[in-house]
Amino acid sequence: MRLELTVLGSGTSTGVPVIGCRCKVCLSTDPQDKRMRPSILLRYDSRTVIVDTGPDFCTQSIRAGMERLDAILYTHAHADHILGLDDVRPLNQIMGGPIPIYGNRPALAGLHSIFQYIYDGNWPWGGVTQITDHLIEKRFELFGLEVIPIPVIHGRMEVLGFRFGPVAYLTDYNEIPASSARLLKGVDTIFLDALRHLSHPTHMTVAQALEQVKRLNPRQAWLTHIAHDLGHRETNAALPSHVRLCHDGMQLEFDI
Repeated sequence: MRLELTVLGSGTSTGVPVIGCRCKVCLSTDPQDKRMRPSILLRYDSRTVIVDTGPDFCTQSIRAGMERLDAILYTHAHADHILGLDDVRPLNQIMGGPIPIYGNRPALAGLHSIFQYIYDGNWPWGGVTQITDHLIEKRFELFGLEVIPIPVIHGRMEVLGFRFGPVAYLTDYNEIPASSARLLKGVDTIFLDALRHLSHPTHMTVAQALEQVKRLNPRQAWLTHIAHDLGHRETNAALPSHVRLCHDGMQLEFDI
């Protein structure tokens, strides 16, 4: 089976450029310095699955030519990863019913709190996103694709990364527990959080991400959840050849 992965967004919670900022990266004309909120799109066996629905989901899905949506995987319920859920409504119409969403207990609880009107079921005029919850407690199969949840620590929260065969996607964390690192053994390509150079209490720095690359030893590593502190070209020039900043719209393909 062929898996096509598209990076819908590679930016941090503010996106890049940042509102009101006049820094070099925010004023850059390089399209690779324009970063929407973090999300990826998976296409395989005529299925379409996304990880997270941030505030830019509408624009991201149109740019990616999305014409169906079979499932949503959630890493956690922070605003930059969920606030586009309401824009799933046109895809409900295309799919002819509810779309399954998957997350751990805190993620599903956060969605219930923030999108209470969706779950109440008493909106008299319709026009509400239709979803069905599925709790992630262990690895599972999603339309023939094995999904391995990778628990990581984001400040004081446990959030999820995901492994799909040879590729893994980890965003929003500052610690990968040993038990999770074992689940990443032999991974070929990995996406890792790398917010900026300056330390942060809930995210990896570029240097810390490079330490994880040495620890996990993938063939290729892509850095994501990038702040406006990092210019695309100049940062890539300083990285090892098998490590790069990812950018919005980039696509990779894998044999699963």
